[in-house]
Amino acid sequence: MSPTFRAFKVRNFRLYASGAIVSNVGTWMQRVAQDWLVLELTHSGTALGIVTGLQFLPALLLGPYAGLVADRFPKRQVLTLTQVAMGTVALVLGGLTISGHVQAWHVYLLALLFGVGTAFDAPTRQAFVVEMVGRDELSNAVGLNSASFNAARLLGPALAGLLINWIGTGPVIMINGFTYAAVIVSLRLMRVGELHTPKPAARDKGMIRDGMRYLWRRPDLMMVLVAVFFAGTFGLNFQMTSALMATEAFHKGAGEYGILGSVLAIGSLSGALLAARRVRIRARLVIGAAIAFGVLEIVSALMPTYLTFALVLPLVGLTSLTMLTSANATMQLSIEPTMRGRVMALYMTVLMGGTPIGSPFIGWIGQELGARYSLIVGGGLTVLGTVGSVLYFSRRRGLAIRPRLLPRPHLEVLPQTELLGEKAILDAAPDPVPAQSGAAKKKDADPQVA
Repeated sequence: MSPTFRAFKVRNFRLYASGAIVSNVGTWMQRVAQDWLVLELTHSGTALGIVTGLQFLPALLLGPYAGLVADRFPKRQVLTLTQVAMGTVALVLGGLTISGHVQAWHVYLLALLFGVGTAFDAPTRQAFVVEMVGRDELSNAVGLNSASFNAARLLGPALAGLLINWIGTGPVIMINGFTYAAVIVSLRLMRVGELHTPKPAARDKGMIRDGMRYLWRRPDLMMVLVAVFFAGTFGLNFQMTSALMATEAFHKGAGEYGILGSVLAIGSLSGALLAARRVRIRARLVIGAAIAFGVLEIVSALMPTYLTFALVLPLVGLTSLTMLTSANATMQLSIEPTMRGRVMALYMTVLMGGTPIGSPFIGWIGQELGARYSLIVGGGLTVLGTVGSVLYFSRRRGLAIRPRLLPRPHLEVLPQTELLGEKAILDAAPDPVPAQSGAAKKKDADPQVA
């Protein structure tokens, strides 16, 4: 089997991927249909922004709790429940639309409820990948997941556009409601004995705080997290920046704007497939890709014509997906299994939570200074934030760095390890556990500590 698709050797992952591609296509179809429905009901761009914000809000508010759920309960069961919840929301919205009873407030409420399902689904889904394929194939599986998402991003909107013209927005949304059944079936058909399932984290006080403290005591992970925050908040605003460039800088219409989205998705899909070929992921790849992404965003803003701008976009998409897939794999490979849900929830919160801050700011820059400056400022802040993250976290001193849960205050504090140097941090290799006494080893075996 090709190295690009080696994770498909795992039966459980093949089942999961087959259900995920169906669901991803349906999700992109609903995004287009829902936006079209809001415009039909309100004729307001502000209303469209409200719906988008309501879908992101639960991830920002509930992310840490969702991560705790992912750590404490079987992920396969949690994912089944989230699919049922999101499918139900889609079916209700589709039914209201088909019956002609839908109103704007219905869409707002259902978008919020859909966001709640997504908030619990995302960290659980991220943490479940390593349970299906194991550590050796994790980076490949993460790349293939991103490839599936971007392939659906190419197919879903185009299919939605055709179906909206043929059968209307309601049936398109209804179709998405049924696509979640593909994921549920794939989860039910999995062989549980072949999953690499860690022991669920025991219930205890301060578990969410432990996840935050764990991350803060890991400068290698914090460096990656801060770089992702700057890129996600200020750089990954393609839908808005491409629209501004198409209409204001090049004076093009909706058709040319749509082409820019497809061209960008081609680059993103290529980046995901290249990421799937990598066997070893290092944090230096995250940093290098983040800086390259920021620089290429600035370069794209300086392109004199629509054609040259479109030719640069695949490189922008490639570097952005390289950054995101390598960051995802780095975070998952460097953390304790019992902490994976909480850490990945914080990662997803950082990645998506900055959108309500960054998008209005970059939009204001584009309005006041011009479309090109929305890309120049976004790319520049991505580069500056990434470089600042490396300089700060590679020189932090005085904290123990251990890839496991910190001890409780009432437990014996284990000896501090020597701090990682700059090269070790950039390599992002999990730190070896120092030699321990027999008592310390026995304490590490306690699930309350390990």
